[in-house]
Amino acid sequence: MKLKGVVDYDICNYCIPSMFLIFPKCTFKCDHECGRPICQNSALAHEPEIEVDAVSLIRRYLQNPLTHAVVCGGLEPFDTPEDFYTFITLFRGFSKDTIVIYTGYTEEELKNEIPKLQKFDNIIVKYGRFIPDSPHIFDAVLEVELASKNQYAKHYKEMKAGEYSGTNSGENLVYEQ
Repeated sequence: MKLKGVVDYDICNYCIPSMFLIFPKCTFKCDHECGRPICQNSALAHEPEIEVDAVSLIRRYLQNPLTHAVVCGGLEPFDTPEDFYTFITLFRGFSKDTIVIYTGYTEEELKNEIPKLQKFDNIIVKYGRFIPDSPHIFDAVLEVELASKNQYAKHYKEMKAGEYSGTNSGENLVYEQ
């Protein structure tokens, strides 16, 4: 899969220590709607893409005792849907840990994607474009501050008490195509 980068330990985008995957594409809808360049991640568009094997990435995550969630963000995960859904599908074969998706799309714009996401357990989607000069808002689902008051997160198929899977070591992680 193609990414712009991987951060093995992130505590800025979710209240639980997470691996952060930086997805490589975006239509820069926030900039277009605002009429000027405002994206804090726009410099990423000029960074080289890296090719990462999804199974190796999952093994790397599982072997890290510090992280218990994966955050998909960077530019826009939904603008590279094949890699994005392949990763989620593979990851769910090995862990029920939370997957957080940061998107600049609205819930209405993703109405056809939501049923696909609801097939997976324990998915959080942070919706909404960045609006400059908007007050920041604390999101109770992510338990972090978001950049604009129109942004919010929803938890799909939240884990029930006692269902936390933790992670395994990933030593026996094998994926056959």
